[in-house]
Amino acid sequence: MMSNFSQNIAPYVKKEMIRAYRAQKKDDPITAFRHLENAHVLGQESTYWHVKVHYLMLRWAIKQRDIKEISGQLIRIIGAALLTAIDGVPIGNTGGSNVHALKVMPISAKNAEIITKTKALSR
Repeated sequence: MMSNFSQNIAPYVKKEMIRAYRAQKKDDPITAFRHLENAHVLGQESTYWHVKVHYLMLRWAIKQRDIKEISGQLIRIIGAALLTAIDGVPIGNTGGSNVHALKVMPISAKNAEIITKTKALSR
């Protein structure tokens, strides 16, 4: 069963996933990955969405034949599954292998507003 936060953040995460899919279809992998990073920032406090986004990042890496990203995403999928529920994730981290898995990063104003609003609705 999904938490209130997971349910309430879902439309925003899904919107970024759809944008990533469309960019990938247009053969624009860089834009696709940026949308996956946004989805990661938005959904990383939900185990379901956190793991799902890392899975999609893994699929992206496989399509790009990016060995570093593939291995990084395999590790991150395990970490997301094990650590999200115990608040073991660094807030704002964009989720790619180009960033240390434990690095806290700033959140864009737009994403911060969405997260804050969603948390308030989820109480």
